[in-house]
Amino acid sequence: MKPEVTAFFDDATNTISYVVRDPNGSACAVIDSVLDFDYSSGRTDTKSADAIIAFVKEKGYECQWLLETHVHADHLSAAPYLQDALGGKIGIGDRIKIVQDTFGKVFNEGTEFQRDGSQFDQLFVEGDSVHIGQLRVDVLHTPGHTPACLTYVIGDAAFVGDTLFMPDFGTARCDFPGGSSETLYDSVQKILALPDETRIFVGHDYKAPGRDTYAWETTVGEQKTKNVHVGAGKTKEEFVEMRDTRDATLDMPKLIIPSLQVNMRAGQMPPADEQGDVFLKVPVNKL
Repeated sequence: MKPEVTAFFDDATNTISYVVRDPNGSACAVIDSVLDFDYSSGRTDTKSADAIIAFVKEKGYECQWLLETHVHADHLSAAPYLQDALGGKIGIGDRIKIVQDTFGKVFNEGTEFQRDGSQFDQLFVEGDSVHIGQLRVDVLHTPGHTPACLTYVIGDAAFVGDTLFMPDFGTARCDFPGGSSETLYDSVQKILALPDETRIFVGHDYKAPGRDTYAWETTVGEQKTKNVHVGAGKTKEEFVEMRDTRDATLDMPKLIIPSLQVNMRAGQMPPADEQGDVFLKVPVNKL
């Protein structure tokens, strides 16, 4: 089955969110939503999420799922805001518990922060399947960028999050806590084992050198032959050496500190203090 896919590009974070609809009905899912956040002022905004809400309501769609491919380090999730407006269950990979344990310590969250994934409505493991209307969603566990990364295979489309980028840009970094270039290579092979005609929708695009426009849709066949990091038969050893060397030169994402604290809570802010104010922590020399 060929789902109807509508992309929403967020200029501030180069994130692509997707509305995926059952072509035979009104049921839909939203994948990797964005809550706008200005770090310099500490203020949030819902412009990106509101565009998705307006689209879903205008089309008369029924939102059944709010899916996260992983705990994003470069943008805040708007899943709770969308849930309040549109309904739907928030889902993420079961390995979120590893991420919560790791970053619960980094941010000194204490025992009140639950590390069991209970902030989410559904935790997925390899081989799970759910439905968007009559459209089946199959779950692949594709770690490496983070321990909890998932790929959602929906009909002839695969939503890979940060695991793969467009062929001319390559693959995700693997230097976050719990990441592994060896593991990422194995995860990519699982995606590339899908039929060549499978459409791949990526989570970010930064315009590779020589390309003037943003892009987010490719195919398994194109990734196999053209991906600059893993295509054309590149070996695991070649990939690991390239990825680890490249990652050592990269700066941390500018929104990693607020993003992790919010996204490991399923998009919720940390608990407010007695005056109703919310604060985010900045760990010193921990990342």
